[in-house]
Amino acid sequence: MSPSRSRRSGSGVTFDTVRQIAGALPGVEEGTSYGTPALRVRGKFFVRLREDGESLVVKVGHDERDMLLAADPKVFFITDHYVGYPAVLVRLSVIDADLLRSVLEDAWRRVAPQRLVTAHDTQQRPQRRRGKA
Repeated sequence: MSPSRSRRSGSGVTFDTVRQIAGALPGVEEGTSYGTPALRVRGKFFVRLREDGESLVVKVGHDERDMLLAADPKVFFITDHYVGYPAVLVRLSVIDADLLRSVLEDAWRRVAPQRLVTAHDTQQRPQRRRGKA
């Protein structure tokens, strides 16, 4: 899919989008993993760019991974290397920003300290109420 077509359809993101979305979550730090950009919470990995530069490795539980793979195999996939790991691979060219936001927040929640999750949820509650009023 060409970049211009991706923009028109509203699907596809870049790693800069990943940084922006994840960077809005408390405690996120950028570093590297296997020579590629990675994001962590208090030193714990939750997402990185794969060496191909076109997909992500996202930390998830095995059950969640199976659900994502079944729900949207165009976006989510694994390779033999990741079969035993609690991770799913994500194609940047086809995921939309809203789904990415959900996947990243779930991965962040998996590794973030409970106090950060609680603080984040407390901060989000007033915004959700204002939005519904």
